[in-house]
Amino acid sequence: MERLSDKLSENILSKFSMDFLRNQVLKNAYGNDDTVIAALDPRILLAWYLFFGLVPWFVNELPFLLGCFLLVMVTTILARVAGLVLFLFALGVFSQTGYLFLVTLLFGGDASAVMPLLILTLKVATISLASVTVFSGLDPDRLSNGLMWYGCPERLSFSISYAYRMLPMLMEEFQNVLLSYRLRGNPPAHETLRGKVRYLIYQVKIIMQSFYPLMLNTAKRSRTTVEALELRGYRYAAVNQTVKRMKLAALKVSYNDFLFLAISFLCVALSVLCCTLF
Repeated sequence: MERLSDKLSENILSKFSMDFLRNQVLKNAYGNDDTVIAALDPRILLAWYLFFGLVPWFVNELPFLLGCFLLVMVTTILARVAGLVLFLFALGVFSQTGYLFLVTLLFGGDASAVMPLLILTLKVATISLASVTVFSGLDPDRLSNGLMWYGCPERLSFSISYAYRMLPMLMEEFQNVLLSYRLRGNPPAHETLRGKVRYLIYQVKIIMQSFYPLMLNTAKRSRTTVEALELRGYRYAAVNQTVKRMKLAALKVSYNDFLFLAISFLCVALSVLCCTLF
């Protein structure tokens, strides 16, 4: 029995290795180019996200929120979001709601608090899933072009796109710094339960100590990248209207975009109809 538990713990720990985390993050940012959501026009996706990211905050009707949540849940499945992102989403949203419910009961509340907490959970879950859907279906270039078409400053849209492109380098640098700390360190033995707790504290301490050299090395690389962009005339290209028209010429609204908007509008209309009837 003890051998079985040790093997199970080793399998769980192997799943949450640094390589697994990096692959999941990169898959969510770059590995969804062949999905239904990724084929849509970025302007349509940003307008869709603007609706589902703002409207649920101002509505308290349960049928409307439930309909919006079911819709964004379907779009999240179509976007093929990484499992780690969905796990963190579920852990963050529903654990927070359970915590609030337990605190409400502890301080004299009753079962009547379930409905307000359910409404709050649907609001947060809908907005979160809409964000996950859109930003997992847009690569850095398409996201930057969509923001630029809506009139966002060129430096803002480029900064968001550059942050996406920095993600693989940031993960690689973090892994290198973490491995250097492990090579120079002396981890405690983790055969016993007390040793496993000490080993877990040791791992957390190493991760915390890795952040400062990570930021320093990333800043050095960022400076090199900025200098290369300046030498290639980035400032001139960012404000030149001809270059801007060339970048935005690839954006085209297709039949699938109108179909996506029509289905979303139909779901919202049915939710509003349920609110009026019930």
